[in-house]
Amino acid sequence: MRVFFRAAAAVLTAAVAGVMIAPGVASAHVTVSSASAVQGGYAKITFRVPNEKANAGTAKLEVVLPTDKPVVSVSTKPVGGWTVATEKTKLATPVKTADGEITEAVSKITWTAAPDAVIQPGQFQEFDVSLGPLPEADQLVFKALQTYSDGDVVRWIEEPGGATEPEHPAPVLKLTKANAAPDAPGGAGSTDAPTTSSASSQTEEAGRDGLTLSFAVGGLLIAVAGLVVALLAYRKAAAAPPAA
Repeated sequence: MRVFFRAAAAVLTAAVAGVMIAPGVASAHVTVSSASAVQGGYAKITFRVPNEKANAGTAKLEVVLPTDKPVVSVSTKPVGGWTVATEKTKLATPVKTADGEITEAVSKITWTAAPDAVIQPGQFQEFDVSLGPLPEADQLVFKALQTYSDGDVVRWIEEPGGATEPEHPAPVLKLTKANAAPDAPGGAGSTDAPTTSSASSQTEEAGRDGLTLSFAVGGLLIAVAGLVVALLAYRKAAAAPPAA
């Protein structure tokens, strides 16, 4: 009976730990968001990078831009303590613009931290990029590599699809259809409230966190019930008269 009691207590402890860490694990991906990501328009997008390790900081972020849906205008916002570099790739199919054909586009952005600017445990950093014109597509997938100060590299490159979320999903930016409101640098669309696609992405993330928390709470309740049953049985056995 004592063994059973100790086992139930161990399960309860594990369940409590699961409840405490579950929301953090579900939210700790590298993500991308925007308040005005409209097809054919310009938008400021933000990559959010949380630090997941307890004994190392995030020292570098590499983001790959899709060249099958190229964006010809890419501008980065300075981040204190970080340097930024871009790489260009020759396009298989040139993009026609009013100023002529564009034969190459930015295919990779790399942010590197100074030693005193790494993202510390329990912290996150945001990196802003201006893109445009955005392609006529439902979404853009940005594969990303997160490098820690201890040399560990986490590859956020798994594309969405299937019934379950990948372990290391690539950041995905949903694009809305063009509407009457202009969306160009400094235009009316640049300071709007989050679009439907951005709100949907936030809702999906909240739903995943809620589902994870629900499972953890369910496990905690089962563990508590088991602990109560074990305690009652133990007390009943202790109160029983000794056999003749």
